Amino acid sequence: MPNSRRLVAELLGTFWLVLGGCGTAVFATGLVAGLSVGALGVAFAFGLTVLTGAYAFGAISGGHFNPAVTIGLVVAKRFDAKDALGYIVAQVVGAVLAAGLILAVAKGLEGGYDVDDRGLAQNGWGDKFTNFGVGSALMTEIVMSAIFLFVIVIVTRKRAPAGFAPISIGLSLTLIHLISIPVTNTSVNPARSIGPALFVGGDAIEQLWLFILAPIVGAAIGALGATWLTSEMSDNE
Repeated sequence: MPNSRRLVAELLGTFWLVLGGCGTAVFATGLVAGLSVGALGVAFAFGLTVLTGAYAFGAISGGHFNPAVTIGLVVAKRFDAKDALGYIVAQVVGAVLAAGLILAVAKGLEGGYDVDDRGLAQNGWGDKFTNFGVGSALMTEIVMSAIFLFVIVIVTRKRAPAGFAPISIGLSLTLIHLISIPVTNTSVNPARSIGPALFVGGDAIEQLWLFILAPIVGAAIGALGATWLTSEMSDNE
């Protein structure tokens, strides 16, 4: 597959993830009276975007849609390091475009939309956001990202049942969100965090470092752990 098409697939897949997940969090959690899917709905929105995106774009680009996943797969020797930067740039661009679209639509709300007050489903911690401290946020993002990569590396082995990997990955992301939305609003994806933060500014930018660092660290840990666990299987790579 030409690299340009792979990059477009990553951009579109990440765009879909942020539009579906963050869009649900912005539009369907109380913005309109009587319409709220709650944390459960947001968790499923993120899981479904990854599931559908993986089926749609997986055969083209591998369906990473997440810089931490790309880096984790490099660590696991399942992805060529020379292609990683292009993937990461495409993912961030897709996330920023999706966040911009969400804001543009939100501003069409009758009476306007105050992004400073309502946000764009950005990630954060502390008494101005989730009431959890930075230590809790850091631990949560590292552990959740590690588990996510652990699942991805193992269910995408050749020995794994064919065609079911996107379902496992999507449902694992759903569960990750159910656990960590109350702590950090769930990142486990630097691109997903960067997109909304650039439009919200303020604390979202100041705290962005954690949602870049922690998912990458967690992804590397998960990739190494999964690689070790499956190291004696002939079809691991």
